[in-house]
Amino acid sequence: MSEHQHGYIQRKDDYLRRLRRIEGQARGLQRMVEEEQYCIDILTQVAAMTKALQAVSLGLVEEHLTHCVVDAARASDEAAQEKIGEAVEAITRLVKS
Repeated sequence: MSEHQHGYIQRKDDYLRRLRRIEGQARGLQRMVEEEQYCIDILTQVAAMTKALQAVSLGLVEEHLTHCVVDAARASDEAAQEKIGEAVEAITRLVKS
């Protein structure tokens, strides 16, 4: 029996590129604060970083639904309900953040 692969594995390099870019944005924000730059400029960069994180999150939710949930649904109703529950919890956390 083969080991289950996570849905995002096909786009892993894309996700890693995005996360590295976000990491660079975080370092840029730190630098802006250290240099005491204008607060509105910092907030603009925070918004850009937040949007980038949201894009990664939405991509991962989509991957979970189209791969993990679908695979679980093929296996059994119980497995499907478990994966759907995970997705609902994750989406709830994202909405609250």
